[in-house]
Amino acid sequence: MTNKELTHEQQEELIKTLKARFEKNIERHEGIDWASVQAKLDANPEKLWSLHEMEATGGEPDVVGYDAKTDEYIFYDCSAESPKGRRSVCYDREAWEARKNHKPENTAMDMAKDMGIELLTEEQYRELQQLGKFDLKTSSWVQTPENIRKLGGAIFCDRRYDTIFMYHNGAESYYAARGFRGSLRV
Repeated sequence: MTNKELTHEQQEELIKTLKARFEKNIERHEGIDWASVQAKLDANPEKLWSLHEMEATGGEPDVVGYDAKTDEYIFYDCSAESPKGRRSVCYDREAWEARKNHKPENTAMDMAKDMGIELLTEEQYRELQQLGKFDLKTSSWVQTPENIRKLGGAIFCDRRYDTIFMYHNGAESYYAARGFRGSLRV
């Protein structure tokens, strides 16, 4: 098991990066102030570790909302394209085990679990696309309904022709241009 704690220097650098992104993209989180977000981050260092993992794999996490019911800030991966460090993965462990040849190094579901994040749902993916234009050249696995997964499929989304598309593929498939986007509540 990996050490899921950041050094003081790593924490400071991550907070600096997150704050700069927050301030640069204020339209993603209108009405939310950074001091409140930082107070939540300071109180939840284990979440900082997950955000660090999102950042390290190219996700460029940013605040996209606040859930008043649970008193949590919501972060999504906001990189222009599907995070580079999370591409070329099949959907889940079952799909990975079903592959006879050329298995990818990892799976989207396993990576997300290891990072302490959740794959975006299709609904969350569509919400993200209201904040900008994402996945114009790549695609991202999204949480797949159980009935589709039981039949061997998985779903992914992208944006083409100024339209958000949802597609299906065998869960065992993987492509250099397909990764996954995650969400984290703090």
